[in-house]
Amino acid sequence: MTVKRLYHDIADKIIALINEGVFPVGTRLPGERELAERFDVSRVTIREAEIALQAVGHLEIKTGSGVYVCEKQPKAHGALPNVSAFELTEARSLIESEAAALAAKVISAEQLQELSLLLDKMAHSDEKTANKADRMFHAKIAEASGNKAMVHAVQTLWRMREELPEVRDAYAAVCHDDAESRKAEHKLILDALSAHNPDAARTAMKTHFFRLIEAMLNVSEKQALLEVQRRANASRERFLATALLN
Repeated sequence: MTVKRLYHDIADKIIALINEGVFPVGTRLPGERELAERFDVSRVTIREAEIALQAVGHLEIKTGSGVYVCEKQPKAHGALPNVSAFELTEARSLIESEAAALAAKVISAEQLQELSLLLDKMAHSDEKTANKADRMFHAKIAEASGNKAMVHAVQTLWRMREELPEVRDAYAAVCHDDAESRKAEHKLILDALSAHNPDAARTAMKTHFFRLIEAMLNVSEKQALLEVQRRANASRERFLATALLN
């Protein structure tokens, strides 16, 4: 391994530790000697790694003070944007509806059979297995479209759905409560694909996402009302307690 390759490797390890919170943003990194011992490399390699990380915005080297983790870290390649569940669902509706329309024209009997098996899993499995089958159902439709860019787009949208905490929680609440509606909607999508009807496939997919957005709005309203009630109860208790003291 060359020296250049080595310091790049150490830089990657430092970034990983920053992302894991071992080296929190805004804090001072351990000294060169400590890092050299930690990674079993020379202090020169550590210094080169730190200089490289300063150049791309991960670290700030302060002469006479030390090396600090920058408060604002640059986005890693492939990092997900911070979007709401509503934004994601709107994007999914636009993209996956067109994927379904494309797939309807060319989908094979074998692919339809795979979708049918996934639909059966969604209907007769525990929640975890059903959710996995749901993802595979949508991924198979994108794959059936024959458009690799569409496949990548749908995969990325599903990453947001599963990896962004707020989005994941919003979907979990809705999918848990509306499991039967979800299964029925996917059946309509499969029927349209089986009929090789692009317009019907597009409409069925849009209907699925329209219902999903509507369900999310209902959940948000309930949560907002509960929060208002909680605050009102807290204020009532505080004012009643003050009145009693007076």
